[in-house]
Amino acid sequence: MLEYSAKSGSPEKQRTACLVLGIFETRKLSPAAELVDQASEGLIGSILRRGDMDGKAGDTLLLHHVPNIQAERVLLVGLGKEREFDLKAYQKAMVATVQALNERGSTECVSFLSELPVKGCEFPDNLTQAVLSIENARYRFDQLKSKRDEPRRPLRRLTFVIPHRRDLLDAEATLRQAAALVTGINLTRDLANLPGNLCTPSYLADQARKLTETYPQLSTEVLDESRMEKLGMGALLAVARGSAQPPKLIVMEHMGGEAGQAPVVLVGKGVTFDTGGISLKPGEKMDEMKYDMSGAATVLGLLSICAELQLPINVVGIVPTVENMPDGQAIKPGDIVTSLSGQTIEILNTDAEGRLILCDALTYAARYKPDVLIDIATLTGACVIALGRVPSGLWSNHRGLANELTRAGEASGDRVWEMPLWEDYQELLKSNFADMANIGGREGGAISAACFLSRFTSEHRWAHLDIAGTAWVSGEKKGATGRPVPLLARFLMDRATRRNA
Repeated sequence: MLEYSAKSGSPEKQRTACLVLGIFETRKLSPAAELVDQASEGLIGSILRRGDMDGKAGDTLLLHHVPNIQAERVLLVGLGKEREFDLKAYQKAMVATVQALNERGSTECVSFLSELPVKGCEFPDNLTQAVLSIENARYRFDQLKSKRDEPRRPLRRLTFVIPHRRDLLDAEATLRQAAALVTGINLTRDLANLPGNLCTPSYLADQARKLTETYPQLSTEVLDESRMEKLGMGALLAVARGSAQPPKLIVMEHMGGEAGQAPVVLVGKGVTFDTGGISLKPGEKMDEMKYDMSGAATVLGLLSICAELQLPINVVGIVPTVENMPDGQAIKPGDIVTSLSGQTIEILNTDAEGRLILCDALTYAARYKPDVLIDIATLTGACVIALGRVPSGLWSNHRGLANELTRAGEASGDRVWEMPLWEDYQELLKSNFADMANIGGREGGAISAACFLSRFTSEHRWAHLDIAGTAWVSGEKKGATGRPVPLLARFLMDRATRRNA
């Protein structure tokens, strides 16, 4: 991670290896750029008039020997049209800054982009978004490569200039908070990017235990197969039967609030590899099924953020984790299992396994008497078809909770879109032989999956996040995104702020 700091001051007086200034389309100088232009007797304006730069979003131009200023160099960064300068454009400018300076010999810089008003984003949120976008662009998962490509002289320190000196303490606190968010997001990404032969249920349990070594205020308990059998987790254990990897139920607690305060309980789907079982998936892109534990990785990332920031609320993370494989012991279509809740389930498709492990974990969560209960799961391909890869799908049985998550999504840039949870859809789960089927057919597949989970959460204020479209990207830049950690971290921090108000 870069070293981040904040300061106030005038651009022409900054002693730095590189001064970062913004230029809007078409060739309109930002306020800080105007001050440097005046100090340099019109040098920047003359360069722009010659056509070296127009101000298009993401364009950069590095200037040397700018007269009458203290900085060694000046980097001009295109911001696009001023009236359209929103969070997305701001993030693009921040990423362009770091990409332009890596390997240019500027190991540190002072950026005046943080002074700019960003549509829909208030100070100090713009500092958080700057750090998150920069570190997202810098992230590499290269731990398993024998040779790593690293910049020869990368940027190491970035100072943000803030508009008013009175905001300096708030800015520094925001940067510390942003650093904690990056650590949690990167933990989530690292876990999700690991291959299935390394990241097993036992490995996830070990990583949860290691977090308690880093953060003694966290506690972790891991339930093994025998304990789950005694409890009656028939749905979860049914999924694990086809694998040589033993299942685990990981329970983590961050009790930063008052004793007796009802906790936020987060349940993350942890299928460390999903072949589909007997209902075998197509071979194409099956390698990406290592990401089927992204909900679990999200929970671990969030608990690390809670501990790092010492949030004054109680948070419990529950991770049911298994591997879904098709051996001779595996469950078959038509099998009927009994869940921890006592409800029976006819398994019509063994590739709808996530809801089977989640339903037992959601029932287990009831012992904590949660204030709210939220599950996070790469649950259905149908959600990707419905919403694409922009928002995560949201279902909830409580209007206030749904609104709270939606607001946190807008504020963090990690958005959700609420989907219906109408009683009409429950008809899709009818079974002739059990209390319910585990699938409801092709139509409304993401909704019927949420309806299935709702049958185990009716006594709680509950929300379900389907992150199948947002937890990772495919193609040339394949990898975990770390979503929805920004969304849920904002949700938890907002709750902590209200507790302290």
